[in-house]
Amino acid sequence: MNTSNMNPKRPIAFPIISMIICALNEELNLPYVLPKIPEWVDEILLVDGHSVDKTIEVAKQICPRIKILNQIGKGKGDALKYGVREANGEIIVTIDADGQTNPQDIVEFITPLLHGYDLAKGTRLYNGCPSKMIKYRWLGNKILSTTSNLLYNTKYTDICSGYNAFWKVAFQSLNLTHDGFEMEQEMMVKAKKANLKVTEVNHCDAGRINSNSKVSSIKQGFIDWVLIISYRFRN
Repeated sequence: MNTSNMNPKRPIAFPIISMIICALNEELNLPYVLPKIPEWVDEILLVDGHSVDKTIEVAKQICPRIKILNQIGKGKGDALKYGVREANGEIIVTIDADGQTNPQDIVEFITPLLHGYDLAKGTRLYNGCPSKMIKYRWLGNKILSTTSNLLYNTKYTDICSGYNAFWKVAFQSLNLTHDGFEMEQEMMVKAKKANLKVTEVNHCDAGRINSNSKVSSIKQGFIDWVLIISYRFRN
């Protein structure tokens, strides 16, 4: 499959950029993701979380320049931290491997960083519930966002999007410790407590293209909620 796209030229003044994709058994979805990555992205890292399908083979076939990192630990948070450690870019962009997010939107995430922000977090819920999002997932996210907003004086509309961009040094300064999906919430509350400059970037959510989510929404949502509350009372 051709990896060319409609935006082949590198925007002026962009620093070195690494894109990180955490994947677990995503062979059916990667064909909808990798071809959309702009050619000017300096480095593409796929952190494979012990896939048992053809995720790695498909990734290499579609995007020969992709760098495969075989995750030693477990969990999305662990995979993201591993990817950031290995990345050469000054700016890191993280996207989902399931086709929900469009890699061609990354300019909207990078631009705020060039204007003084430390982190640009994605939001799928700025205009309400996406058509393909299950209602209880939307409700759970609203509960998490509202809790964060009340405890940390933030104005987030979505605290669970996997589409984010940040300066590598800012991410590493947070000393994140969680290895599961809750690491993304840990990142947001620690960024607020560290007085990092954070902005939201609206992006579409096309929904998972193939297969089902690998995480229990209710269980993970409760873990996220407890983390958000507990960090409010830590030094």
